[in-house]
Amino acid sequence: MAYEKTYDLLDLAIWMQSNRDGISLNDIMDRYGVSRRTAERMRDMIVNHFVQTEVVFGDNNTKRWYIPQGTLKDLIQFSAEELSVLELAYELFDKEKLEDKKDIYRGIIEKVKASIRSDVMRKIEPDAEVLMEAEGFICRPGPKLMIDKEILAKIRDAILRLKRIKIKYFNKFSGKISSNVLDAFGFLYGERNHYLVAHHSDGYYGDEIHNFILSNILEVEILNENYEMPENFSLQEYAELSFGAFHEEPFDVEWVFDSKVREEARKFIFHPKQTMIENEDGSLTVKFRAGGRMEMDWHLYTWGEHVKVIKPENLRR
Repeated sequence: MAYEKTYDLLDLAIWMQSNRDGISLNDIMDRYGVSRRTAERMRDMIVNHFVQTEVVFGDNNTKRWYIPQGTLKDLIQFSAEELSVLELAYELFDKEKLEDKKDIYRGIIEKVKASIRSDVMRKIEPDAEVLMEAEGFICRPGPKLMIDKEILAKIRDAILRLKRIKIKYFNKFSGKISSNVLDAFGFLYGERNHYLVAHHSDGYYGDEIHNFILSNILEVEILNENYEMPENFSLQEYAELSFGAFHEEPFDVEWVFDSKVREEARKFIFHPKQTMIENEDGSLTVKFRAGGRMEMDWHLYTWGEHVKVIKPENLRR
């Protein structure tokens, strides 16, 4: 509890510096879920420790407190996870072909990195790279299930420290809850589900890799057992084997979109390694190699009669 209160005070100080309009007592009460008296104590602790704090007046002559820029420059640093999230957001801009946003965002990342002290950067950069490699995105619109943030945080921590985890997992097909000891390799974010990519530590399934639906993980325990990440495993390559996040043996795919939807289809990234061919009749051929037959079915339905499946033969039928 004491730790949480200290964290809230640091967070409040950073918030007061980042908001040039100042922070009111009501703002503090809303953000931290505290009473007015507690909000006053929090404000007083900040004002007493940062004498540079200024009072400004907002609407209806409401008092607001503001810490001038630069006051907290030696206190504000970024964590490995925060840095990795910035980099991952840049990858999303790149995947979605948002060129105008991508260049601006790259500049923001560089400014953030430039503001981090070199000794801190040397410590967090390797961890940020590990977290980057453990996050894979399969970006498609659609509803997604809610995931427990604490469970996600524990798994990220385990991946960062290469610690095995024990999970309680609900199998939606059998309706049963099982206990699994896993070596966690990373995450895949799909159209309807998000997944933990992992290997059973007991070797029961050999070297086979499994995807666990994150929303079906009920509990996570970090074990005091280390594991080694396979040298030949790449989350990006693993993700590219499938259309979506459901894995099966990859196969050759060839779709032809008619002239009515050609321009719309051209805007889609159906697969990172797709090939597009413009045909003389105005249609567009898309080719790639991946598994995920069921997810392909669901997606193709959205195009109706405007798409023809050439390969694979059984999917065409």
